[in-house]
Amino acid sequence: MQSTDPNLQKRLLGRYRVAMLLFIAGLVVSGLTAFPLLYELRLIAALLGIPPDAAYLDYTGFPYWIAYVREGLETTRRDYPFLAYGTDWLAFGHLVIALFFFGPLFQPAQHTWILVCGIIACLTLPLVALICGPIREIPLGWRLIDCSFGALGLIPLVYCLLVNQKLKRLSTIAPHPDSSPSDLSANGSP
Repeated sequence: MQSTDPNLQKRLLGRYRVAMLLFIAGLVVSGLTAFPLLYELRLIAALLGIPPDAAYLDYTGFPYWIAYVREGLETTRRDYPFLAYGTDWLAFGHLVIALFFFGPLFQPAQHTWILVCGIIACLTLPLVALICGPIREIPLGWRLIDCSFGALGLIPLVYCLLVNQKLKRLSTIAPHPDSSPSDLSANGSP
């Protein structure tokens, strides 16, 4: 028995890959932006009109937080530059995690477990933000922004998992005669 639309598998696989690439791109951008934190804070402070020599205590709300973090990073860079090595590893970790998602990108059926692990990570991210955030004196608003990354990551991962399951069901029906071998292997067909 064949599916009613012979191009359905190809269209689903195409959409799946777009969603997976968006997720991978998000991890890569998150990783790359963790390297130049001080420069990013300087730029945000300048955009907010906070002079380089401004005291963070002169501000409130979001400008206060940006000036405070900038001062912390400036002090750390000047007096304890080795601490930035921790954020270098954070950045590297994001890039390495992104590499794992190339498996599901090219062979969805064989790498479902990576999608599930990604979903678990997105679901548990708020625990870290809401437990460790207060300990590290991170404002609630900033912790909620951190939580939103988990929520945003869930969207493409859950979509990919659902499409993956549908592709598996379709591949057990019968492959389309025009399917290339690489498309079939990506769908889990022999």
